Amino acid sequence: MTRTITPTGRNSSLRSLVLLLFAVAAVLLAGATPASAHAALTGSDPAQGVVVKQAPTQVSLTFSEKVAMNDDSLRVLDPRGKPVQTGKPANVSGTTYAVQLKSGLGKGTYTVTYQVVSADSHPVSGAYTFSIGAPSQTVVSGTGPTAGGGTVGMLYALGRYASYAGFIVLVGGAAFVLACWQRGAGVQAVQRLIVGGWLTLTAATLWLLLLRGSYTTSGKFGDVFDLGLLGQVLQTKTGAALVSRLLLLAAAALFVTVLFGAYTKREEGQEKRDLTFGLAIGGVVVAAGLATSWAMAEHASVGLQAGIAMPVDVVHLLAVAAWLGGLTALLTALYRAPAETPVEAAAARRFSRLAFGAVLTLVATGTYQSWRQLGSWSAFTDTRYGQLLLVKIGLVAVLVAIGSVSRRWTRRLADGTGTDAVADEAADGAAEEAEKASVSASKAAEAGTTADGTPKTSGTGDSQRAAQLARQRAAMDTARQKRLRDGDTHRFGLRRSVLTEAGVAVVLLAVTTWLTQTEPARTELEAKAATSSSNSATAPSNGALTLDMPFDTGGTNGKGVVSVDLDPAGVGANEMHVYVQKPDGQPYDIPEVKVAFTLEAKKIGPLPVAPDHITTGHWSASGVQIPMAGDWKIDVTVRTSDIDQVTVSKNAQIG
Repeated sequence: MTRTITPTGRNSSLRSLVLLLFAVAAVLLAGATPASAHAALTGSDPAQGVVVKQAPTQVSLTFSEKVAMNDDSLRVLDPRGKPVQTGKPANVSGTTYAVQLKSGLGKGTYTVTYQVVSADSHPVSGAYTFSIGAPSQTVVSGTGPTAGGGTVGMLYALGRYASYAGFIVLVGGAAFVLACWQRGAGVQAVQRLIVGGWLTLTAATLWLLLLRGSYTTSGKFGDVFDLGLLGQVLQTKTGAALVSRLLLLAAAALFVTVLFGAYTKREEGQEKRDLTFGLAIGGVVVAAGLATSWAMAEHASVGLQAGIAMPVDVVHLLAVAAWLGGLTALLTALYRAPAETPVEAAAARRFSRLAFGAVLTLVATGTYQSWRQLGSWSAFTDTRYGQLLLVKIGLVAVLVAIGSVSRRWTRRLADGTGTDAVADEAADGAAEEAEKASVSASKAAEAGTTADGTPKTSGTGDSQRAAQLARQRAAMDTARQKRLRDGDTHRFGLRRSVLTEAGVAVVLLAVTTWLTQTEPARTELEAKAATSSSNSATAPSNGALTLDMPFDTGGTNGKGVVSVDLDPAGVGANEMHVYVQKPDGQPYDIPEVKVAFTLEAKKIGPLPVAPDHITTGHWSASGVQIPMAGDWKIDVTVRTSDIDQVTVSKNAQIG
């Protein structure tokens, strides 16, 4: 006998729990804004708070990864708040960007503001000050623009959450129908769920496309419908990803139409098996394309091993959808499927196997992603990204534990333990009710009345009695089904465990959305390492000069900080030491380091210096000649492999 799982009528408690969990998710998402930038400012010239003797000719900023800029991304304001930059910001080398300044700048405190978009699509903004000659009062607040925050930032975060949720329900629900419960394609509740996932993802994608311009620039809600900003968004990597997602959703609509149309009308046989196979292949292709629209514009697309990280991210998203989306579909079927199309225990058992495989995939891909974004064990506790990741891992562990309980309920239900007794009891009760109804109908017929005691009218008595009997039978069937489902402890246990899993999944999705908006631990640690000491020239009382310059050659292990010490930093012979460190501050040996000095104002140089390797991460050169005093440009060429090389530079007053 085929064991079935029928819906329950506990709708009130279900609604209350779902509303509570969505409230928790909303609180988590509200705490996630404004979005944390995924590119960090690791250096500047002039540096934060420095006082320079002569007015610089340009201001340069160095980030932990490449960023996108527009004409107003980098501004320099004088003490009265007037801009003093000229021209557009330009990429001068690697991840360093500069803007030229007007000549003849007076003394006082100047404010540098920046607002850019990191390579993984998140806005970066901030401000700092430096002074010429001596500090002064300034009318500029010094806080700079706020990108990714406020109402627009919160709405953008909610849009991201909705897009993830829609993707999971759409893909996971379809996978549940094709792989676990093909009869579910004809169940209206399941159809509404999957179509709802498609509508949610489509609406969220359009909403993100509209919000994107304001989210990365002004942060004003009034700019959401600015067509000019929308045009700029369409020319970016993120805009292309969102448009690609909309095109793929058109293909997904065709898939859903076939699944709930032609597929449900096919009789069991070879033709339906062929259609199932075709839908499965097409569905996987569309789902992978949708997942790629996230991978190509998020964390996976930049940084270490991007070529490997993007396909891993796609597999990770598909596994999440198969597990959590399938779980949502199973929950819907358990509570909403009609009595004539119940969920078989075999379908729950097949989903249990599917979920187990998805969890194994998540463990493998999640381990790689964690290593890539963290870089060290200490990052788990020392960075916000690591702390959120620990929360996510804890929630996944809770889900796995609850899932194991669901697997046990599924096995017991499939074995039929305790079910037959309940079924027999319900059958006996149904027979008793049927006998009572029959006796009642017979007495009513003898008395010349209907079963409810009203007098029969001529010509209609037989039809009324038949209708009354039909209603009685329907009521008895309903009572029997309710008695059966409420009395079966295995069905009740499975429903409750699946409901609990779905509730935890709602919170897990909110934490994941927050995590994608948080600065990766590697980036945060690199920024801390770069800013732990001065990012530009400093001149201690003994006359020595120290320059700290972050670098990124673009290859494996290509990031770090190179420091140049020049003593006494004057005209004539100088002692030079070069130190190279990893982002975590550890000494770093690389194949080659070269230094060159240029005095552009006098057209002197570049004067090359090839320091000797002393020990791990340390090079030195004696007798470095500086022919005259001036604002010298120091170029340091760092080579981390046979093909990965970059030149970073800073200006410093020598002599």
